[in-house]
Amino acid sequence: MTVISTFKNYFMKNIVLLFSILIGAMECYFAQVKVPEWTKNATIYEVNIRQFSPEGTFVAFQNQLPSLKEMGVDILLLMPIHPIGELNRKGRLGNCYAVRDYKGINPEFGSIYDFRVLVKEAHKQGFKIIIDWVANHASPDNRWVGLGHKDWFNLDSLGNPQAPIGGEWEDVAELNFDNKAMRKEMIDAMKYWVSEMDVDGFRCDAAVWPSMNVVWPSMDFWKQTRNELYKIKPVIMLADAEAPLLHNAFDMTNAREFNQLMYGIAQGEKNSADLRKYLEDEKKYPVGSIRMHYTTNHYENSWSGTEKEWFGDARFLLAVLSATFQGMPLVYNGQEASLDKRLRLYDKDTIDWSKMDLVPFYTNLLKLHQTNQALWNGPFGGEVQFVSDTNITNVFAYIRIKNDQKVLCVLNTSNSKQSIRLNGEQVAGKYLELFSSKKKRLKNGMRIKLGPWGYRVYHLSSN
Repeated sequence: MTVISTFKNYFMKNIVLLFSILIGAMECYFAQVKVPEWTKNATIYEVNIRQFSPEGTFVAFQNQLPSLKEMGVDILLLMPIHPIGELNRKGRLGNCYAVRDYKGINPEFGSIYDFRVLVKEAHKQGFKIIIDWVANHASPDNRWVGLGHKDWFNLDSLGNPQAPIGGEWEDVAELNFDNKAMRKEMIDAMKYWVSEMDVDGFRCDAAVWPSMNVVWPSMDFWKQTRNELYKIKPVIMLADAEAPLLHNAFDMTNAREFNQLMYGIAQGEKNSADLRKYLEDEKKYPVGSIRMHYTTNHYENSWSGTEKEWFGDARFLLAVLSATFQGMPLVYNGQEASLDKRLRLYDKDTIDWSKMDLVPFYTNLLKLHQTNQALWNGPFGGEVQFVSDTNITNVFAYIRIKNDQKVLCVLNTSNSKQSIRLNGEQVAGKYLELFSSKKKRLKNGMRIKLGPWGYRVYHLSSN
């Protein structure tokens, strides 16, 4: 790595950190959006169309909709579906985040007709579909360049679209959000997918990035975008970023800090004290904000490592934590098949579906999230209340309560046997244990024993 590239990486890391801090400082000046009612108990499944099947097409994926519905999935999040740039392309098939045409379909996945049929069939089976949207950069040979709109990009000293500084970004060029014509066209493209293709929302990649050279550009742009989209229908807006201010335009933000905390727990560097602090820090977000939780996604899997590499023996316990803490759970395609490889991003690398051993595990978690109000999202669910001693850090318990429904989770974040005493009258009741279906009457002061990296999820039973 050269001195110049080292400086660029250092600059980018620190300017993004500063930008996030400034966003947090300004949160009190803005009002939170009202999330669509249909998000109340929703779960998300991220789909990598290229790697999902040997065909890598919309048609092939559509065949699996019934099994995903049975597993408890509500929202299908499709990684970028647009044509990929040729200039500076990475790999044989290219980076799907290097968009060449915002209103086009990647022919690798099928036709616009195939996509339209997929959306209709998904809606028929009760799904919502959101697509991954890359607003901050496009391929350097994006169709806008060919139409004479170079000024819609940030340009280098030679007058060509410029890649973002820092990292390996040569296959994309940064868009110029000072240009009102570009903004209008970008919003028009998003409106096209809602009005013409009937998609239900967007996951907005790196949502704090657009044109960081002007004051609060991302909120200015995203608030305008949301207002325009809502004239068509209530959509869900997911920001691939985390900052309180984003909830003035987005329904949900990406809780990557929570993902990093779980990594620390797996490494023995973090414990329940850090989890309590995280929960306290979350109060900086507007009341009722939805945060997206996951143990892996396309980025973490391909760049950070598989769940086994990342979390080791703690991976199942952390999946339980991710799905039952305050947030909407996401499952990445292949997790239910014990995905044990880093999927390549720029070439074909089909998921191995021969072992579907974790389908019952994820079905239990997602179905509980759907049916038990205590686990519902944002303003619809119950708050996390710890019901274990604060001086014990490697084993802990928390409960969520909404109306007459409860979910109690007991987790051992260590590689040795542990026991824990439940504290609080609110734990009393007759429960079912989620994974064993055994009935259990719990009461204040009762002790629970757990094996290494063990977990118990109790939910109220009416029987």
